[in-house]
Amino acid sequence: MSKFLAVHPMPEPMTVEDATPVGEKTKSLSNADAYWVSSWAQLDDEGKIVKLFCEWNAKSLEDVEDLIEKTEVPTEGVYPMMKVDSEDFR
Repeated sequence: MSKFLAVHPMPEPMTVEDATPVGEKTKSLSNADAYWVSSWAQLDDEGKIVKLFCEWNAKSLEDVEDLIEKTEVPTEGVYPMMKVDSEDFR
């Protein structure tokens, strides 16, 4: 299964509490063809989320895009990715 990174700019900074329903919806839509693995959040000075970087495993880019479309979350783009661990360079 391939890895993808979805980038989501928030229209307005949001709290973790405000983002929780989006995470729950995304998790409920995940399936064998595309599933959300984890996310990193870029925060502003008040600790609110301004951008999300979401890791996905999926059979294809289209599978991720189709699932994200159902979440109605603004998306800057979905990109093929690989994960590199610093320990790989010891």
